[in-house]
Formats: sequence, structure tokens, C-alpha cells
Amino acid sequence: MIWIPITIAASFAQVARNAAQRSVMGDTGPWGATLVRFLFGLPFTAVFVGLAFALTRGEHPHATPAFWAAALLGGASQIAATAALLVAMRRAGFAVATAVQQSSIPLAALLGLVVYGEQLSAVGWTGVALASAALLVVTWPRAGASGEKPISGALYALLSGLAFGFCLNAFRQAGHALEPVHPIFAAVVTLMTVQIVQTLALTLYLAVGDRAALVAVAKAWRRSLGAGFWGAAASAGWFIALALAPAGQVRAVGVIEAPIAALAGRRLFAERLTAVQMIFGLIAAAGVAMAALG
Repeated sequence: MIWIPITIAASFAQVARNAAQRSVMGDTGPWGATLVRFLFGLPFTAVFVGLAFALTRGEHPHATPAFWAAALLGGASQIAATAALLVAMRRAGFAVATAVQQSSIPLAALLGLVVYGEQLSAVGWTGVALASAALLVVTWPRAGASGEKPISGALYALLSGLAFGFCLNAFRQAGHALEPVHPIFAAVVTLMTVQIVQTLALTLYLAVGDRAALVAVAKAWRRSLGAGFWGAAASAGWFIALALAPAGQVRAVGVIEAPIAALAGRRLFAERLTAVQMIFGLIAAAGVAMAALG
């Protein structure tokens, strides 16, 4: 059951990373802030890989086609999820966006039914319904919540949740395909492989389409190191937990991220949630947990 404290620690690190990314997004934009997560996290991830390599006495992973397919799909989904979440934080607030992002499990459950014919128990589908209804209440646009543009951050947060639902299962499959005997080693090697591809892809994209954002990322390197460290720590924790337990159970424990984000939003960004939002936020978290365990 070691994956439970690992998941809780990853949730704390993820909130810290999201806060650090949000602080640099004003200069870099959402895609630049997304690059920060991967680029500045690479040195720390390399340290994690070195430690895992030493502890497993130099096991050699096997990068099969199944590994690359799952890793690349998960990496692309994670890029989209991170950028959507950062936009959602700007439009709907730090705590609300993080709460809605927990919709990754209900959305993934619905996708699994439509695409793969996977069924949930009655408890699971009840959780899907509860989470969906509660998230609608939590994210209903408030006056001034959407900034200058009329598009609500709720839509971006929901898209983020769906993309995170994709990447969680993809990364779990990638780790198992790479080295099933040593799951922790496979998890951090998968993480570093994905981060290298993500960094190269986003750097190329910004070099061609938004050089100003790329320059802003370089100028913000001091602040970005914090985002990189917390991002690497969070990702390593999620990857290791996913290597040790099913994605649904990991995300159920990861629901703790929502109240942590609410406290962080209050202290760091002076955000306030209404009583209705807090109540329905708790209902949404309960629904997500029921969906995961179902």
C-alpha cells in the first residue's frame, strides 16, 4: 500500500507546481508555461532515474513499439491537459479549475464505455452522475470569472480532465511495457522519456510559432526552476503510483488535491469560494472517488 502515501505526496507537489506555473504564465502564455514544466523538470527527473538505476542494479529497459505508442499518446495528452488547465486557472480561478480537473475519472469512465465497452458498477455510475452535477454547480460562471473573453474556464478544465484521463492510463501501460519486473524503475524511465519528447516538441512549436514566449521562458528561468522541481516530483510520484496500482484507485486518492488547491488559492492568490461552491466541491470529490472505486 506504499502507493497511497506516494500519491498524497504527488498531490501536494502537483498543487505547488500548478501555482508556480501560473505565476509565470503572464509572461510566457499557456504553452510557454507548459514547456516550463517539462524543460526545467528534466534535470530533476534525471536525478530520479539515476537513483532508481542504482537501486535496481542497472536493469535495462526494453522500449518496445507498445511502449512508444503508449508513451507518445500519453505525452501528447498531458501537454494538452496542462495547457488547458493553466487557461482554466486564469479564467475560473486556481481552486475551481483544480476541482474540475478531477473530472478526469468520470470523463474517462464515459469514454471507456463508448470506445471500449467497459462497464462500471452501480456505485461507479452514481459517482459519475454526482461528480458531473456537482462540477456543473462549482464551475457555473460567476461575474468577472471569465476575464475579458466570454468563454468560461469550466470548459477548459473539463477538457483538461479528459486529457488527463487519457494520459494516466497511457503512462501505466507504457511503464508495464517497458520493464514489468521493476515497476518503479520503469516509471521514472518512462517519465524521463516522455519529458524529453515533450520538451523537444514544445520547444520546436514555440520556436516556429511564438518565439516571444520561448524568450520569456528563458528569462524566467529562476522562477521556472521551482516549477520544474515540483513538476518532476509530482510526475515521478504519479508514475510510480500508477506502476503499483490501477489508475482509478490512484486518482481516487489523488482527489485530496482539490482541498489542497482551495487552501493554496486562498493563501497565494486571495481567491474566495462561496459556501455553495465548497459544498458541491466536496460532493464532486466524493463522486469522483465513487467513480474510481466502481
